[in-house]
This record gives sequence, C-alpha cells and structure tokens, in this order.
Amino acid sequence: MEVSRIRALRGPNLWNRRTAIEAIVTCSDDEYAIDRMAGFEPRLRERFPEIGHILPVELGQPVSLADVLEFAALGLQAQAGCPVTFSRTARTLTPGVFQVVVEYSEEAVGRQAFELAEALIEAARNDTPFDLADALHRLRELDEDIRLGPSTGAIVNAAVARGIPFRRMTSGSMVQFGWGSRQRRIQAAETDRTSAISESIAQDKELTKTLLLAAGVPVPHGRPVSDINDAWEAMQEIGGPVVVKPRDGNQGKGVTVNVVTREHLEVAYAAAFEISDEVLIESYIPGSDFRLLVVGNHLVAAARRDPPHVIGDGTSTIRQLVDMVNLDPRRGEGHATSLTKMRLDDIAIARLAMQGFDPESVPPKGARVVLRNNANLSTGGTATDVTDEVHPEVAARAVAAAQMIGLDVCGVDVVCETVLKPLEEQGGGVVEVNAAPGLRMHLSPSFGKGRAVGEAIVSNMFADGDDGRIPVVAVTGTNGKTTTVRLIAHIIATSGKRVGMTNTDGVYINGRRTDTGDCSGPRSARNVLMHPDVDAAVFETARGGVLREGLAFDRCKVAVVTNIGLGDHLGLNFITTVEDLAVLKRVIVQNVAPDGVAVLNASDPNVAAMADNCPGSVTFFTADRHHPLMATHRAQGRRVVYVQDGDIVACEGNTTFRVPLSGVPLTRGGTIGFQVDNAMAAVGAAWALGVDWDVMRAGLATFMGHADNAPGRFNVFDYRGATVIADYGHNPDAMLALVQAVEAMPATRRSVVISGAGDRRDEDIRQQTQILGRAFDDVILYQDQCQRGRADGEVLALLREGLEGATRTSAVDEIHGEFVAIDTALDRLKTGDLCLVLIDQVEEALSHIRTRVAAG
Repeated sequence: MEVSRIRALRGPNLWNRRTAIEAIVTCSDDEYAIDRMAGFEPRLRERFPEIGHILPVELGQPVSLADVLEFAALGLQAQAGCPVTFSRTARTLTPGVFQVVVEYSEEAVGRQAFELAEALIEAARNDTPFDLADALHRLRELDEDIRLGPSTGAIVNAAVARGIPFRRMTSGSMVQFGWGSRQRRIQAAETDRTSAISESIAQDKELTKTLLLAAGVPVPHGRPVSDINDAWEAMQEIGGPVVVKPRDGNQGKGVTVNVVTREHLEVAYAAAFEISDEVLIESYIPGSDFRLLVVGNHLVAAARRDPPHVIGDGTSTIRQLVDMVNLDPRRGEGHATSLTKMRLDDIAIARLAMQGFDPESVPPKGARVVLRNNANLSTGGTATDVTDEVHPEVAARAVAAAQMIGLDVCGVDVVCETVLKPLEEQGGGVVEVNAAPGLRMHLSPSFGKGRAVGEAIVSNMFADGDDGRIPVVAVTGTNGKTTTVRLIAHIIATSGKRVGMTNTDGVYINGRRTDTGDCSGPRSARNVLMHPDVDAAVFETARGGVLREGLAFDRCKVAVVTNIGLGDHLGLNFITTVEDLAVLKRVIVQNVAPDGVAVLNASDPNVAAMADNCPGSVTFFTADRHHPLMATHRAQGRRVVYVQDGDIVACEGNTTFRVPLSGVPLTRGGTIGFQVDNAMAAVGAAWALGVDWDVMRAGLATFMGHADNAPGRFNVFDYRGATVIADYGHNPDAMLALVQAVEAMPATRRSVVISGAGDRRDEDIRQQTQILGRAFDDVILYQDQCQRGRADGEVLALLREGLEGATRTSAVDEIHGEFVAIDTALDRLKTGDLCLVLIDQVEEALSHIRTRVAAG
C-alpha cells in the first residue's frame, strides 16, 4: 500500500462540509481484498480492537487496505477524544487507486492519525507490535497542545452557535470572528476593543489601586517596596498580616497572602521579585477570594476560589495526598483542562511550615492542609459558582472597577467574607483587576453550575442579529467566470461598497490590486475576508482550489455557475467526465446560505440540475425566455433573467425590471452572445444582493470590458482599419462562443492566433482548431511559454491535426513565441480584416498589442 498526495481540505469540499484529510492510496492486487491476506484481520483487531466493523467502498465489494486505512485513521482520532465522525473511501477509474477522506478537528492531529494508521496496518501485516496506548497518548497530547484553550474555545463555540464565522489567525489563541469590515478579533478573553493602555493599567497594581480609590471602590492599604528590608518596614506600618505580590503580573504568579512572619515574608518577597523587580505590600483582608467577571456593563459570572489544599486521611503524607488529588482527570498542566495540578514548590513548602508541616508529614485524619493562600486556579485552586448570590452593590463595584480601568472584559478579584452583602459593610475590597481573565472557573467550576460566559462576550462584540458576515459571491463555471466576477464587483462598487475581488488576474481591494497571478483559489479568498476595508467580496472559484483545499468560506450569499458545457481540464485529478466536473462545481451551490441565492444557467443541463442541491432560492438565467425550465420557474413566481426585445429582463412574479442591451457596452449592443450571458449572470447576482436597479443600470453602463478592467476577455482594438480581438479562451466551449461572436462582426478576411495548454486532453486540444478551422481563413499556431508537461512541438502537432480537413482555413503557419506570432498576424492585416488573438501571457500580450496599436 502506498499513500501519496495527502491534502488538508480546510473548508467545504467535494466530499462534505467538514474539514478532512484526503489521501491517494494505491493498493496491489493482494491488498485489494484483505480476505486474501491470511491472518491480517485478526492481527489488526488484536492491535486495535476498537476499529469496529470495516465497510467496503461499495456494499458487496471486498474490503481493501484503503478501507482499513480510512477506518483506522478515523477510529484512532475518535479513541483519542477528537470529535470526528465522517470518513469515506472512493474508487477511482485507475485500478487499485483509491481516494481516502477522513475528518479532522485539528489538522496536525488528522495528519498524525494517518501516519499512525499506516503504522498499525504495517504492524498487522508483519505481525509486529503496535503500541496502541502510546499512539492514543501521542494523539491526545498533540490535540491538547494545539487545540484552543477552554477560554478561547468557549468564545469560539458561542460564535459558531450564532452563525458567526471564525478563523484561527495563529497557532495560539488569536481568532478572527466575521469577515471584512464587520470582523472582530480576540486573543483568549481579550478583544480588539481592549486598549493597550487599559491592559497596562491592569498590570500595574499600584496604579490600579489609585484609580479604584478615585472611583470609590474599596481596596486594601499598602505600598510598593524597594527591597526585603523595606518590605519588612511596610509590613510593620500595616501592623498585621499582609499580601505580597509583584507590581505587574497575572494568573496569581508570585502572589502570597496572609504573611505574618519575617521568614515567610522573605520567601514571599523572593517569589514576587521573580515575576517583577517591583514588589507591592498590602494589608491582608480576611475572608474568601472571589472572582467577578464583568463583560461590557454587566456582571456575568462570579466564583469563590479556594486555595489548593488536601484533607488528611491519617496515613498518607502530604506529598502522597497531593499526588492523589492530581490524579483527577480534570487536572492538567497549564490551562488546557478545567483544573490545574497542585505544586509542592517553595511557596507551598513555606506555607506548610507555617502550619507545622513539611511534604513528608502525615496530617491527622480530616485536617485541612493549605498549600498556598493564593486561590488562583492556575496554582491548583478550585472554584465554586456564586453568581446568583452576588449582592447588587458588590456587582456595581465590580462594574465600576472594570469601567475605571477601561476593560470591556474584566476579571475583578474581591476578598470578603461573603458576596451576599456590600463590601463596605464587611471590610472587603477589590484586590486586583485583570485583563484577559481566564474563563474556565466559570465554564466548569469545581462546584456549582457553569455559566455561558462565552455567549456573553460574543453578545458584547456583536449586536443581536449580527453574524459578522459581509455578502460573499462565489462564481464558477467553465467559461465567463472572470468577466462575471469583475462585472459583479463593479456593480457592487457602484453602489458605494468597498469590494474585495479575486480572479485569475489577481486580488483586488477596493479597486487596487494587492496580489498578482492566478488568485482564484481559497488562500486568496481568505486574505480578502481578513481585510478590514472590504464590505462585500466576489470570488472566482476555480476547480483546482476546491480540489486542493475546499472553499475559503463556510457559506456564501450568492453562488453563480456560468456554464459547464463540454468541460475543461478533464482527465486531471480524477475529474474525468463533464458530470464529474459538474459535481465539483456544484460545491458552491451546496454551500449557499439558507437565505442566499444560486444564479444558474438554465440552458446548461448540468448547471440547471444543481438547483436541487441549493439550500437557498434559485434564479435561472438564459437568453431564451421560452426555455421550458425558465417558463416553469417564472410561472411559479420565482426569479428569472432573460432577453426580450433588446433588453435584459429580470422577472419575479408580477414584478419586472428591464436593462437595455444598448446600455451594456460589454455586450456590444447584444451582439456578443457569451457577454450577454455574463451580463445576465451578474444581474442575477446583484439582484440577489438587493442592489438598487438604478445603481445596477449605472454599473452595467460603465463597465466597458476593455483591457484595463477585463483583461483578456474579448478586448477589442482598432488597428489600421482592422479589428483585433484579444481573448484568453482556451477550451472548445470558449472557441464556439468566440466564433459565434466574431461571425456577428463584419470582416473581409478573418485570422486567428492560437496556442494550446498542454494540461488538456489530446481531443480537447484538437477540437479547438477543428472549431476555428470552420470560421477563420488564416491560422497562426504558436508554442506558448509553458508546455505543462508536453514535449517540445507536441501541442502544435495536435493543433495542426485539428485543422486537417478544415472547411475554411486555407493558410496555416507555425511560429515559436507568442509575441512573434502576434506581430506576424498584425503585419498581415489589411483594412476591414479581423484578427482573433488567443493570448497566453495575458498582461504581457495585452501590453504588446497596445504598444503596436498606439504605434500604428
């Protein structure tokens, strides 16, 4: 078994909407059916009993090693605690070759699961050991390392529940919610509205205390100290137990409370000094430690935090008791779990000494032994939810503290006997204010019910009904994609919105190109969705990107499919038929939002059939309003776009809008049929977005289809009284459309300059010149810059074969070099002639033609 071409599908894809690892698996004849492999299945189940029942690709077919790989990779992740359920193995037309697809929740975990599944299969084949426990441990450990922590995860889950899209921006906890100009960002429990100044204030505990006093919030007395002697003096001034803390710190690091002796002070001072070279001494407020979570202007959760402690059993040492407590599966290292393991460090040992113990002491049965007075969860403490007990005056002081510091999400630490009565009545106070507070004590308290703090933060970031989305239009098809994308983007921009656009020419933000080259894949689309200056996005969605990685978005507002026709790129990546291609192109239609629209070409049966897969509504378009599908759709009161009496007509029920084709320069008065189709598709998309009809007419009227705004898309030049047309057409359907267009244009003699893309099938390359040979007098064949895997001269030979028996072509030339071919064709032109130049290097070729036209 050979596993190759492993891909991560990071968005909705050919298989389903879930993220998945896709691999190509090649099996030998023996591996095609595991029942031919003596003893393999019993050895496999001995090593991984939980693999379950393995289903073949098709019922009634044998189970192959590819099927085993699928179920092993899925099962290993599931046993490691990853929430995965989807997998599939598909046969290809190549005997023994399979596509294996397995869902993942974290990409690195999914990839490792594939590797471990391969190792499991090899171990079963060779009857060698496979350490299942170690494999699952590695998967769990990797998953814990890279998955979002509980605080960030809670916010993300709350956003997902509201339909707000998210994207993890780093391997850490920075996440973007929403798209474009409506996006928001967080890092853990800190939002993009949290100012750096507010965060700095919260870290400076002395400044925080000064501001809280000014706001009338009770705080403990104390001051900064310069060294241990000054700390002792401050302790004497306070005249009672003190708290020692770093002036700037977080998560309770370096904080020691209830310090009463010089010896304990020295240990506490050293711990604080390790965190910050400025140390603060404050009066110790007796009572319990409470964390109050403020979001916006509201207290949303409160918890009592108890310091890490053990209860003696009369026989175990304190060290043994700590080890037993740390066996709790809720306790882990750091913040990945709901609780953190207790530590027997210097601070804990000093605290034990104050109680007359050391780590090897055996405390009496029932004795409560405190390891540190600091009650933070990050140092091993526990939490009890007390949200429903908080007195309104206590809540008001917490909100006042957060607002005085300027934090939209704030953890307010309060020490008092109870939160059932005001702080002032019991001598309680606010001891600390925290930016980016941990949420796990409120999400999964040790005791009491969890609180929906993630939902509270999301609600503070996004108003009710706001899902953070900008309108996304996805456009796919065989031909016309780029022009349709550009026209839709132009219409939206005419309405005043800032548009992000991707196509085969580059990435454009508000009319400015920010990237060049073929940008019709998901990476470019994701970059647009990250840009804060984008109010709407229009994406050319090519087959390659969907195959490689899936879509860049979870759903779109509008999906446009221009045509499938005879197809293109067939024979590549297991897409061998037009029907296969239609299934792939259909992905954008399947991922239309429920309130979205699919704009489909009614005259193309493969496109029209996609309507059944659309979760939203459907707008059909085609020039022929009498097409049966159009007539039925219109009779049902649904949206259709067609041509009648020289107008593009948009009709829904009894409502009709008209746009004269004379006012759509792209179509040259309606004479260029494929541009009329592109214009109708754009009208359907803009209509779905609610663009005003006057704006739409203005947008259509100002899109000229010239080389500057639609490069390589039927760009027309006048050269010495002859007509020159530059186009990027490169498949049989494009040739048919171009021939139809040029035949509507008068010409004394017609010539064409053409090359062929080497990554097409032989029959597709031949068919292009077969079509052109019926419409052009002269044909100049040129070998383009990239033969895409073909031998030198191979493409030219196929093109020439297509011209054999041509009914019109009388002269054929072969030229090496695109620009030489263009110059040769232009030099031969006479007044009244027409020349179609099928360009390869779009920008360079157009620049060359412009230069020749200007000189001519």
